[in-house]
Amino acid sequence: MKWDKKESGNFEDRRGMSGSGKAVLGGGIIGLIVLLLNMFGGETGQTIGTIIEQTQGSQTQTEANQTRELSAEEKELGDFAESCFVYNTETWARIFEENSMDFEEPGMVLFDDGVNTACGSATSAAGPFYCPSDKKIYMDLRFFEELKNRFGAKGGDFAIAYVIAHEMGHHLQTILGTSGKVRQLQAEKSEKEANKLSVCLELQADFYAGVWAHYNKNLLESGDIEEALSAANAVGDDAIQSKMQGHVTPDSFTHGTSEQRMYWFKKGYTSGDIKQGDTFSALLD
Repeated sequence: MKWDKKESGNFEDRRGMSGSGKAVLGGGIIGLIVLLLNMFGGETGQTIGTIIEQTQGSQTQTEANQTRELSAEEKELGDFAESCFVYNTETWARIFEENSMDFEEPGMVLFDDGVNTACGSATSAAGPFYCPSDKKIYMDLRFFEELKNRFGAKGGDFAIAYVIAHEMGHHLQTILGTSGKVRQLQAEKSEKEANKLSVCLELQADFYAGVWAHYNKNLLESGDIEEALSAANAVGDDAIQSKMQGHVTPDSFTHGTSEQRMYWFKKGYTSGDIKQGDTFSALLD
């Protein structure tokens, strides 16, 4: 992906810093399960604190404040993430203005290992996520090594751009009121039906990521879209469940299949039309 260094006052890089009360999740199978359950955490920030407490129990520890120097590679990756964040906010501010809507810029936080948010404490095992309570995207960039090495994604910088755009999609759903309506509906539904609504929400975020890519074709290089599709394919519910348990349970899907995730990203990228992203009408009976 072609990019120039851009800066935002709503972007925080907390990598290299550890604070008191930071959640530290044990490794091994527990960490892997939490990572898989929350891949592209989406707007699930409100449940992250509960998940961490249930899985790690007494493993939470208090660490003294300390810092470490980021490597040149880490600094460049952070600059890239911040630039992608700015490209997203600039694009959506323009799209909202064109559609006579008010845009509210979110925040974004990079962290190592664990982070405290308005939605609770989370570790890197939660994957990238959006917290609606403070309207911030949270991300440990080492997640993308996991995505490549454990789950077979191609990797590449545009995989990062895609995930940031996906999480930005959850912010759009928050300020548009979509997420709030979904939570209200889920409270009245069975677990199976509530999961279907979650899938629609996640696929719409993939659609919005595609729309963002459509408006930024000037930044794309050969292979970028393939990197995004590879990432989407790797984190489909069916792909994850196949790896974890050897079979799939469709009623438990919360993010959509690999095919669905790729389809809705491509639809957004091809159309560039936010009005074509009604995943709810398309998928619900």
